[in-house]
Amino acid sequence: MFPSALVSILTALALSGTANAWFRVACTDPLVQERVDPIISPNTTPSNHVHTVHGASNFNANSTFNSLRASKCTSCLVTQDLSNYWFPKLYFQDPQTKLFEPVSNGGLLVYYQNRGDGDVANGGPGLKAFPPGFKMLSGNPTARSKKYPRLEGSQGELRERAVEYACLRYPSNAGYNGNGFPTTDCEAGLNARIHMPACWNGVDLDSPDHMSHTAYLSGLDNGKCPSTHPVPLMKLFYEITWNVHDFASRWTPGRDKWPFVYATGDPTGYSWHGDFQNGWDTNALQNAINRCDNPNDETGSGKTEACSFLTVVQASVANTCKISPVVNEVIDGKLQRLPGCNPIQAGPGDATLYSSSNCPI
Repeated sequence: MFPSALVSILTALALSGTANAWFRVACTDPLVQERVDPIISPNTTPSNHVHTVHGASNFNANSTFNSLRASKCTSCLVTQDLSNYWFPKLYFQDPQTKLFEPVSNGGLLVYYQNRGDGDVANGGPGLKAFPPGFKMLSGNPTARSKKYPRLEGSQGELRERAVEYACLRYPSNAGYNGNGFPTTDCEAGLNARIHMPACWNGVDLDSPDHMSHTAYLSGLDNGKCPSTHPVPLMKLFYEITWNVHDFASRWTPGRDKWPFVYATGDPTGYSWHGDFQNGWDTNALQNAINRCDNPNDETGSGKTEACSFLTVVQASVANTCKISPVVNEVIDGKLQRLPGCNPIQAGPGDATLYSSSNCPI
């Protein structure tokens, strides 16, 4: 997988100017893929569904800021960043056999964006580094449809709009941009994106629902922080390109349903979500925020290597960082069902989260 992952990362870096990123953290092949989630299911294994995990090597169900900072390596390219980033694994369900097979991707690219009226460039007091112990997520693993009128502007609508897809097609084929899965093949990949909250209440490092301590900017990609969450943070934007074209010969658009599903049992795409647990060298990140956004040099155009407070290693180095899964189960190959208890639930109502004690399949 590594050569394709490296090519995808380098391609994304070359094309990513349209995202107006301040800097980028590229991650290679996954650190691990398993049912572990230190935010939703802390100190418990297994969690509900399989995640693709990137970042610091001390990832586990009871990860803390201090344990992440003690990691020996990271699968991402910036050494000062010992955070973890994770999202659900994607599977192909064969229309004929109904078996599930994993879909590869080209690695994770995380954009660290200076957005909102809190940024100095927009006349604000300045963005803050994530505090030690900070966790957050974006998206909703139970969602199976849209619930809000677009641009309605509530935090619920912003959370829904935070999920984006682009079906990357060859020039002669019409592409797709939307909040749910497309219905055609994507010859150049299915680009899955998610905006993270960029506003913090300044008090809580986490919250019971893992969302209430954070909020989205009023315009999602820019705008104001609500008065309840006055501390402006760097805005994270995740981008992953799934290699769905690898399965193009095994289904027929228009005859077959879209055959890709998340590990959550979601065939719609609306359950796409991302998690973040901070493991940054706080001083390095704050110095980078304050001093590496100069429009007169390469730091102003998002070149991470130009920031003297950040060390960027080769993808081949980061790709050696791997850990063994702690959950003993098969998650790859041809599977009769998705790992855990995740029956296909197409909605439009929210999905039910099952455990082994009440599993209907």
